[in-house]
Amino acid sequence: MNAEPGARARTGAFVAVAVALFCVQVDFFALNLALPGIARELDVSASAAQWTLSAYMLAVGCFFVIGGRGGDIFGRRPALLAGIALFVIGSVGCALAPGLVLLVVARIVQGVGAGLVFPVSVSVITNAFSGESRARALGAVFGVANIGTALGPFVGGGFTEGPGWRWIFWLLAPLSAVALIIAALFVPDSRDASAPRELDLAGCCAIVCALAAVTLAVERGSAWGWDHARTLTLFGLALLAGVLFVLRENRARHPLVDLRLFRNTPYVLVTGMGSVANMGYAVTVFVATLYLQGVRGLSPLMAGVVFLAPAVVVALTGPLGARLAPRMRPTAVMAMAGAIAGTGMIVLSLVSAWWLYVPVFAWCGLGLGLGWTFSSVATQQVVPSARAGEASGVLLTFLVTLGAIALAGAAAAITAMTPERPPEDAYDAILRFGGAVILFASVVVMTVRHRLVRLGRVPPLSMRAPWPPR
Repeated sequence: MNAEPGARARTGAFVAVAVALFCVQVDFFALNLALPGIARELDVSASAAQWTLSAYMLAVGCFFVIGGRGGDIFGRRPALLAGIALFVIGSVGCALAPGLVLLVVARIVQGVGAGLVFPVSVSVITNAFSGESRARALGAVFGVANIGTALGPFVGGGFTEGPGWRWIFWLLAPLSAVALIIAALFVPDSRDASAPRELDLAGCCAIVCALAAVTLAVERGSAWGWDHARTLTLFGLALLAGVLFVLRENRARHPLVDLRLFRNTPYVLVTGMGSVANMGYAVTVFVATLYLQGVRGLSPLMAGVVFLAPAVVVALTGPLGARLAPRMRPTAVMAMAGAIAGTGMIVLSLVSAWWLYVPVFAWCGLGLGLGWTFSSVATQQVVPSARAGEASGVLLTFLVTLGAIALAGAAAAITAMTPERPPEDAYDAILRFGGAVILFASVVVMTVRHRLVRLGRVPPLSMRAPWPPR
């Protein structure tokens, strides 16, 4: 049993986690607009500069599951401190990197740190708070993190046009260092007391190989060609490593991921809906960036200004989710978020006037932000707190990996469609398709949930209905 932390420790944990996640989110969303500046300063092609994103995505995706379960086993406090420290070191390395190779290496260090920070942060809050205060704390933490999401494009575009892209990292380094100091002073330690202090190394190797191969194939597939030998080899390696991972986890005495987690239907529904929402988020941000700069002719800074409206709404979805948590079932919140997001994406493809485009863009931000933000809160409501890190790590792995796949698919679709039609038509078609997929997913979630209620396996939508049934 983990001792109940005091009020001072809970406050310190909240501040440390919120600042750390804020830095991770700024970093994640700022660099896209900085790529042209990086390519110019380092005298490399845009394709080569893309590796600063690809390498980061590889590292983040590979370490979500390991970081989440590692924190459960060895202690969430040391895992959080290690993650933030790596992020600080990586940020300083990025700011000082004299060339592309060292910049990519520093981005990998940053990505490993972020891969530890995100799932461990969720489990730190889950185990530091209890009852309704847990949902409020998680919602508030993601609200602060989503402010980073909101500011990311603005910071990236502003620094790139102003003092230079390196200042993105000079901003992140001291901020994340502050988070590290606060975490070292106040974050209480907790772990899964039922788990022995040993990590499934074979499972770690298998999942890292699988995720690295599929992420690299998706990130570079459009540049290499989807039918290129390198792309197909990576997909084949990912499939083989994935099969080996499942076989290993079924036989391991202490698995990295307990596959019985996927028998938890509410967890599967939340993870699936959250993944679809994050895919829509990645695609909408990507398409809107191309539209605002390529069709509307806005500068990176002005495009960042337009992004402020949906980004502010996304930032508010964290506290909104916390208020909904005690009033609505997790799957119902996720389905509602999908309905808002799907309708928003479809309507966004139909409007062009600024007076309507900006509020509809914000409406998209409400649904998409609530979908991917609340999924982290919801998973903590449907799994035991002892395995909070594992559940969070698995969720985040799906979110990031499928988001990258959706992004690559959208880029490939735009490339295929633009020779025959104007770019804006391709953007609209992708938004409509994505919106339809998210709406369909919402219907599936509620249909499955309704069936499970009738079977008596999950509680009804009404929070006042007796459960379990008498």
